[in-house]
Amino acid sequence: MQRVRSLFRRERLVFPKLELHVAHGCNLSCESCSHYSNHAHSGTVSLDEADRWMGLWSRRIDVVWFSLLGGEPTIHPELPAFVGLVRRHWPGARIEIVSNGFFLHRHPTLPAILAADGNTQLCVSVHHPSEEYQARLKSVFDLVEAWRREHGLHIEIRPSDKNWTRRYEGFGDTMSPFEDGDPRASWEICPARHCKQLHDGQIWKCGPLAYLPMQKAKYRLSGKWDPYLAYRPLEPGCSMAELRAFAALEDEDACGMCSSTKRLFELPNPLRRSKDRVGTAA
Repeated sequence: MQRVRSLFRRERLVFPKLELHVAHGCNLSCESCSHYSNHAHSGTVSLDEADRWMGLWSRRIDVVWFSLLGGEPTIHPELPAFVGLVRRHWPGARIEIVSNGFFLHRHPTLPAILAADGNTQLCVSVHHPSEEYQARLKSVFDLVEAWRREHGLHIEIRPSDKNWTRRYEGFGDTMSPFEDGDPRASWEICPARHCKQLHDGQIWKCGPLAYLPMQKAKYRLSGKWDPYLAYRPLEPGCSMAELRAFAALEDEDACGMCSSTKRLFELPNPLRRSKDRVGTAA
């Protein structure tokens, strides 16, 4: 029986990374955020809802890395419970929480839960080198260092602003996709080309496509976005052939919404912009 189960699991498709927004809002406002978290979105995914979404897929696919993120995941009051939820569905996955760190103190049970699981990582994403931003981070660094020392957690400090690229032009109603006309080149330089999204029970190619409908619901986007809003994610009722084709697909027309070259720019201080646009999350 064990051999049969082992063979069955080897026949399952393996996704290198699957990501889940547990919260759509963010306390920062990083210009050109690929998940549109600088556009004052709100809302969270309930544990029951996430459990249902995961259950639609966990019998069909295996996942190497499962990332809990947003938005800012620590806005969710039940964030620690998502660790056990992911583990029930994907026993072998590496579970990662990606956070800007500012609200980690709201989750005092999180380090013990991560440590008890064992196959986890906490990533603190740093978004600006300014003295103001670094001063605000000092208490965050002190906290995660204490968690590392007391619980033996694997913690990564990720300087996200060092390789920040423009994902679209403009903001809100004036936001527009790139029109470089080279989807293959866009895919080849895409930092999220292996980061599938679990959203609304479907699996999406990437964050920019998964959360674009939220942008459309909030802003009067131009008709230039219509071809990308027409993108259809993988449905849970898909055939095995459709699942294999989705997993193997590299570039496609939808990749054309992004730049075909790396458009690096210096990220403005998101603390200041958060005051101007979205305020501080409660």
